[in-house]
Amino acid sequence: MHIVGVRELKNRLTYYLGLTKEGDRIIVTDRGTPIAVLHSVDKIEKNAGFEEKLALLAKQGKIRLPRKGTGLMPFRPVKVKGKPVSETVIEERR
Repeated sequence: MHIVGVRELKNRLTYYLGLTKEGDRIIVTDRGTPIAVLHSVDKIEKNAGFEEKLALLAKQGKIRLPRKGTGLMPFRPVKVKGKPVSETVIEERR
């Protein structure tokens, strides 16, 4: 387990992320006061939040997380000639 200040973490982020990949835990401090613990996604606790559980599923390859800035595609209604689709569906159910 490593203890690192915010400034040191910012300056050497890649190094500390590499340590977490290897299984180490990193305690992050702000002016000597612990504020966070960084650890590998593989070591999520059972009471973890929704986002952490999604991250674990993504790492396991079971889902893909959305990319930043990509949301849902804008919805454009489809125009169909003739009767409304709802009427057609009701007729087909009879």
